[in-house]
Amino acid sequence: MHIALLSRNRNLYSSRRLIEAAEQRGHTIRVVNTLRCYMNIASHRPSIHYKGEELETFDAVIPRIGSSVTFYGCAVLRQFEMMGTYVLNDSVGITRSRDKLRSLQLLSRKGLGLPVTGFAHSPDDIPDLIRMVGGAPLVIKLLEGTQGIGVVLAETVQAAESVIQAFMGLHANIMVQEYIREAKGADLRCFVVGDKVVAAMRRQAAEGEFRSNLHRGGTAHTIRITPEERSTAIRAARAMGLQVAGVDLLRSHHGPVIMEVNSSPGLEGIETTTGRDVAGLIIDHLEKHAAPVQKVPPRPRG
Repeated sequence: MHIALLSRNRNLYSSRRLIEAAEQRGHTIRVVNTLRCYMNIASHRPSIHYKGEELETFDAVIPRIGSSVTFYGCAVLRQFEMMGTYVLNDSVGITRSRDKLRSLQLLSRKGLGLPVTGFAHSPDDIPDLIRMVGGAPLVIKLLEGTQGIGVVLAETVQAAESVIQAFMGLHANIMVQEYIREAKGADLRCFVVGDKVVAAMRRQAAEGEFRSNLHRGGTAHTIRITPEERSTAIRAARAMGLQVAGVDLLRSHHGPVIMEVNSSPGLEGIETTTGRDVAGLIIDHLEKHAAPVQKVPPRPRG
């Protein structure tokens, strides 16, 4: 296969591993900077141009689209879809997962476990919003935040009101969630490829911190997840329409609850912690689902 890897940095761990895994299996792979793509949106022959040339035909596209370029990145991905190219995660699934509120609403509609979550617009509704999610302590999240940035734990009602008012005063979109105390600062990252959880790890927040992100000093170790946790992760990825996803769960008294579904999960933490060749499993999935483009031989003249 000839694969396009949409990535702005080929030197990132995830990009390097996907390149290695593809080449080890005999495929060719080209790294394409998403922001350098530009498109000819024509009904008869849509195309993508890159650095002054029309991009060649690919059998499959692996999107590694950062949250800061979601809008443009998904526009490029839609163009590949219009051209009939197989994409590992499609533009609709990525857009759904990047909108925290929309993703929770979709997961809720599927009956999946979630923390009690509130969303409001008017400062007048703040007291009732706090009561609705069970009071303090509670978690306040920026809808656009990533890697634990824009996530605040408010330990008292007064602190929660002050933080929510401050965010609203800045016209920031936020949601509030119940604090799952029994999780004790730990979450589960389940890495889904297709219809399987291929690797899982437990991430523990650093001392004095409640966010378990490895970027924030958290630690990780491999873990055996329960059948219910496995099923929840797979159903969450399916609800988003994602073939590859990192599903973050908390263990609560009422079963696993979903915190987030990530459409471009990093490979370094999960591969280092579990020893699994996750990049290779992603390429294996492509091999099974992306039919190589049939090269039509030129017609003989005369």
